[in-house]
Amino acid sequence: MIHTLLIGENDQIRQTLYETLAKRKHKVTVVEPATVDIENAIQNDFSLVIVSSVTDQTLGVCRQLRLSKNGSNFALVMVVDHNHPDQLDDILDAGADQCIIESIYDEKRLHIRLAFAEKMASEKVQQQITEQQLRESEARARSILETTVDAIITITPKGNIRTFNKTAEKLFGYHSTEVIGKNVKILMPNPYKAEHDDYMEHYLETGKRKIIGIGREVTGRRKDGSTFPMYLAVSEVKLPDQHIFTGIVRDISEQRRLEQEVLRISEHERQRIGQDLHDGLGQMLTGIGLITKNLARQLEQEEHKLAEDAAEISTLIQQADEQARSLARGLVPVEFDERGLEAALERLKNNAEKLFGIECTLEILGELDFDDVTQAIHLYRIAQEGVSNAVKHGSADKVSIYIASTDQHLRLRVVDNGTGFPENWDSEGGLGVRIMRFRARLIGGSLEISDIPDKGATITCTVPNIKQP
Repeated sequence: MIHTLLIGENDQIRQTLYETLAKRKHKVTVVEPATVDIENAIQNDFSLVIVSSVTDQTLGVCRQLRLSKNGSNFALVMVVDHNHPDQLDDILDAGADQCIIESIYDEKRLHIRLAFAEKMASEKVQQQITEQQLRESEARARSILETTVDAIITITPKGNIRTFNKTAEKLFGYHSTEVIGKNVKILMPNPYKAEHDDYMEHYLETGKRKIIGIGREVTGRRKDGSTFPMYLAVSEVKLPDQHIFTGIVRDISEQRRLEQEVLRISEHERQRIGQDLHDGLGQMLTGIGLITKNLARQLEQEEHKLAEDAAEISTLIQQADEQARSLARGLVPVEFDERGLEAALERLKNNAEKLFGIECTLEILGELDFDDVTQAIHLYRIAQEGVSNAVKHGSADKVSIYIASTDQHLRLRVVDNGTGFPENWDSEGGLGVRIMRFRARLIGGSLEISDIPDKGATITCTVPNIKQP
């Protein structure tokens, strides 16, 4: 049932409208223009308002109704005197949705006009319901957005920030008004800041994803310039009138700190074991080797029948000594001297040529200087795994190791001429790739792998600000 407000003087036209509306099962409230209570009319939630005559007074009432807080929630129909077509402009100005002129005198045509008015009123009600649901939905979304424990940021395809919730403000140190409308690169340190636009353009042009739809760990930059590790999950939303990307960010600084501490202790134990092998077992084997060598020499001079066995024992002890020292060097790959990582990488290059029979080159640009030797060890292990992967899985016969250090970042790159990675390596990568990425994350960096089938692969580890001033 439609609730209709009928406004007009007590005349034949109003009576005709009332009777017709009653036949159409309307709930009709009839008032004269002078007695219309705007507040009461608003509270009654009429879905259809019909004015039976156009006067200055009824036009004024219509304007007030339209200006009320619910002024767009009802359909407004006015009956126009066919002798005064000049009233149309005033009627439109008062907010009328529909006019009835000659139809008032034709019952069938009046029913048709009212049927259209009912449809319009129904659409207005439905629109009101939809808008209310939309407002409630937006309110719920805002509530969730502002109270979630994760930072949530939305951006446009051009990288401009659209929304920035309270958790994001706390995490990055910016107020939302400081970043909305600006490029999301403001939240990134170099070199990721410079590479962001290339990532976005590459995805929009090719559809090939590097981060969108794939959660990963990256580095964020706060307002004060400090950086921190964060887990970032990016989703894409395409709507008829907009295209946005939503990023959910979680600070994993404490997780990384604990992982680094565990790995630091692990590396410390490796170094201790390596030192013990070198200084303990290695020294003992060296001493035993000298004794057995002298014994074998004496037995040989005496032409003793056990001279040959003694010589063999001496040889085996020497081999055991060499193996123990090799194990010690593997456990402590980066020496605690002024050359550090550079010396370890040179030895890695030489060993790769000897063990694998390949051509391996090493190029170092800039000064490699570390406050924490753990960083150097992680980079060495990544290079070591990269070379091993190139030979074992990529069948490469040429491998190049590049490492460059600047004031902003340090970048390690292993390039080979092998067969590259398998097609599904990103989703089903082996243990070696996962360990390399884990090591890169622990020192605040990132690992990127690119390859061209049958032309080789490139593994790049980039660590921002790893070089201390």
